[in-house]
Amino acid sequence: MQTRVDEIGDRIYRFSTCVPDAAPGGFTFNQFLIDADEPLLFHTGPRRMFPLVSEAIARVLPVERLRWITFGHVESDECGAMNALLAAAPRAQVAHGGIGCMVSLNDLCDRPPRSLADGEVIDLGGRRVRHIDTPHVPHNWEARVLFEETTGTLFCGDLFTHAGDGPALTEADIVGPALAAEAMFRASALSPATGPTIRGLAALEPRMLALMHGSSSRTRCGESLRQLAEAYDAMIREN
Repeated sequence: MQTRVDEIGDRIYRFSTCVPDAAPGGFTFNQFLIDADEPLLFHTGPRRMFPLVSEAIARVLPVERLRWITFGHVESDECGAMNALLAAAPRAQVAHGGIGCMVSLNDLCDRPPRSLADGEVIDLGGRRVRHIDTPHVPHNWEARVLFEETTGTLFCGDLFTHAGDGPALTEADIVGPALAAEAMFRASALSPATGPTIRGLAALEPRMLALMHGSSSRTRCGESLRQLAEAYDAMIREN
């Protein structure tokens, strides 16, 4: 496996590793680096992928410069390598929502994490990231997203997950492939709160959607979120 590095926004980098047999057509595991005065990584990749991810980071900046390690929720593909990164970056700190810290990260992190309140902003120096709690959306109680206010980038975590090894950025529809992946994996925790939570993200009117699994998008971002919310609402009604 190899990890591709693409600058998908101004000093926002996507690291993408495709695992060929994880889904039909392959399945990408993506991390995102915001290169600011206090560099932030969103997703660490699994523990065994640490050599690939750390090498990709080093192509942009020294790994030891990392200041913040963040992710959507507590699963190995999102945070499996966090302690390896904490060891490689002495100033780095995991930052997550209060629920995630309480139920998992206060125990799992080799250094105490920073607990963030819903809506709290971290000033990275040249970039500002807002933590937004999204409990159970798309899954896990501690689920959250990050919104980079300067560029309008929404780091979506598992939202819009789709299979295949597409380009770093696409202008194609991302809703249809996301629904196809949902039919395949049944990964979302659908509830009456799912649609309203996603519509709340659409109200941010993001200018880029950075996806953990699949191609990121700068096209019709708010509309894509609203369409995804409507599709999930329909699934709930049908069931």
